[in-house]
Amino acid sequence: MEKQSFIRHTMAAGRNALKPAFTTARFLLCIMIPVSFAVLLLDYSGVLYYIGTFLGPLMHYLGLPGEAALALISSIFINIYSALAVIGTLNLTGRELTVLAGMCFLAHNFFVECAVMKKTGSSLTKMVFLRFFSALLAGWVLNRILPAEMGRPVEGELYAAPLTGLHTIGLDLGGLPAALKVWFVETLFNILRIFLIILVIMFIQKLLDEFGIMRLLGRVMAPLMNVFGLPEHTGYLWIVVNVVGLAYGSAILIEEVDTGAVSKTDADLFNHYAGLSHSHLEDTVLFVTIGVPLFWAVMPRLVMGILSVWLERLRRYLVMRSYRVRVE
Repeated sequence: MEKQSFIRHTMAAGRNALKPAFTTARFLLCIMIPVSFAVLLLDYSGVLYYIGTFLGPLMHYLGLPGEAALALISSIFINIYSALAVIGTLNLTGRELTVLAGMCFLAHNFFVECAVMKKTGSSLTKMVFLRFFSALLAGWVLNRILPAEMGRPVEGELYAAPLTGLHTIGLDLGGLPAALKVWFVETLFNILRIFLIILVIMFIQKLLDEFGIMRLLGRVMAPLMNVFGLPEHTGYLWIVVNVVGLAYGSAILIEEVDTGAVSKTDADLFNHYAGLSHSHLEDTVLFVTIGVPLFWAVMPRLVMGILSVWLERLRRYLVMRSYRVRVE
């Protein structure tokens, strides 16, 4: 009987996971595919290179070489992997790598992740500014507190650079067809990978919900959520975004908001944390592998995320207090 009950709950979880997984995958791909294609054209036209050059003086102010701007721009337009690819072509000291990593952790994959946060109740403009200026602030602080001498990162290009860096304005029509073919094949694989990952995440969430484990996790995580300034019932969401990231974890967040399990007000507060501090497993391992100290790979974004939540709570309190004063 117990075996039959387990099979019944498992099948129910599978059925319940299909629709939200498909809906979320479609939402993400409708953003990812056009953005990916646009970035390809911007790269081949040389626009990305000139944007990076324009930001060069800002990088120098943060203690970084001008070409580090290309890594940051790549991170913002695409993702952490593209930033790592560019970093692999740079000759950075351990100190410079740590500063740049701290900025990329906070500012990456803007188009997808900020769209997710907008869909779940946050202001798109606010989230973009929050993440970008948090990255600049983190870079400024790290540049002033890190020791002058830090070990050099692991040498060698660990990742193949995705950007061509033609450095000139004007499309390279000769090489564009080959690049488009590669882009098309990679996009097909990404579509399949994204759907499968989201389906697995949704299935696990529905299965945990079927057996009441979601409620248990919520109670276990409640004390930590109180410290972070987050609603107690966002404990499972916190686990998800830290393990699989904000883009893939969006399946759970969107589902929770759509079903009313998490209000948009609470989701917005959660986004103030998740937008700055997520994917602590994968992203941390990637940067630690190339020489970023574990402490500096984790703490800056964790602190920025918690600080962002408490500042938002303070802002809401002051707004409410001002409103009550006006009413009285």
